[in-house]
Amino acid sequence: MLKVDTNIWVAKQNLKYWGLEVGTRMTVIRLENGELVVISPIMTDGTTITKIKEIGKVSTIIAPNLYHHLFISDFKSIYSDAKIFAAPGLESKRQDINFDRILTQGKLGTQDEIEYFLFEGFKVLDFKGASPLNEIVFFHRRSQTLILTDTAFHFDESFTFTTQLIMRLIGGYKKLEPSILEKLAIGDKQKVKNSIQKVLEWDFERVIVAHGSIVENQGKEKLKKGYEWALTS
Repeated sequence: MLKVDTNIWVAKQNLKYWGLEVGTRMTVIRLENGELVVISPIMTDGTTITKIKEIGKVSTIIAPNLYHHLFISDFKSIYSDAKIFAAPGLESKRQDINFDRILTQGKLGTQDEIEYFLFEGFKVLDFKGASPLNEIVFFHRRSQTLILTDTAFHFDESFTFTTQLIMRLIGGYKKLEPSILEKLAIGDKQKVKNSIQKVLEWDFERVIVAHGSIVENQGKEKLKKGYEWALTS
């Protein structure tokens, strides 16, 4: 677990997608009342569990889109009192999980520390073709941090040569942007435009991505540039 700012931590693990090492990242936010919100949980281990217990009590576990849900049940088995929130559509995909809330737009925390909404318009190319992404994006006001999952990537030299090479070709290498796979599978470009405009209304500096490296500075400017193709359409 790495503390990135006041009341916000991340943890990483290795992950391969289509044989490419892309890694994945979980974000943990401590609310003002001491409760923890876990976004996109990863595989648990003793070290991670110990660290989480040191910083607070998990009250909310979030599956932010239709792809980042694999370890929800594992986390629930450890933090049995926690509520499970999910992106729309996951309740049909994972009927084995009892979701407490399906997210679309709102705020979390007694002082509204976290804002979120459904980023619309994207689909993702996978082995079954183009499937909806249905991603919830989050803004942690105190740390001026935007939390994204698969709506943008940011790979750099810290990844393998093969990953760097592929991301140079499809997008997301030293740029904060979706890859060509998302662009090719777009369901509604106007909804994408509306969604990114809404994201850019938030006052964020840092961007945490699930795949790639964290953008610490000028996150809003870099994301705006990465989505220029949608904003100018």
